[in-house]
Amino acid sequence: MEWEVGAAVPELKATPDKYLTVRYAGASGDFNPIHIDEEFAKAVGLPGRILHGLYGMALVARAQTDAAGGPAALRRLGVQFRGMAFPEQEVVVTGTVVELDGGRVVVEAEAVQSGTAIIRNARAELEL
Repeated sequence: MEWEVGAAVPELKATPDKYLTVRYAGASGDFNPIHIDEEFAKAVGLPGRILHGLYGMALVARAQTDAAGGPAALRRLGVQFRGMAFPEQEVVVTGTVVELDGGRVVVEAEAVQSGTAIIRNARAELEL
């Protein structure tokens, strides 16, 4: 990719399968039943199980590291969690280069599912 201010980072699209929340609970240690128990999630007023917020953050990180050549390029990542996301619905991560200083690049990004921003004001610092 051409790293210049205003350039778009290649879009990342991912559709989490219906079992992702269970696998992610095991990997993260977050076994909150809103992520793994459909009936519990509905009983507390949610439309169903929701994805872990950190899964959305991981997708934002992956979009940046894919563009920069690997995970070693990521120096910092900050995000704002803004919405719930659900299994079996596509998540799209977009980003734009906002700073470029030698080999240091800053990208602002967001993750959206079904028109709702689930991660906003993400800021990734990469070392190329």
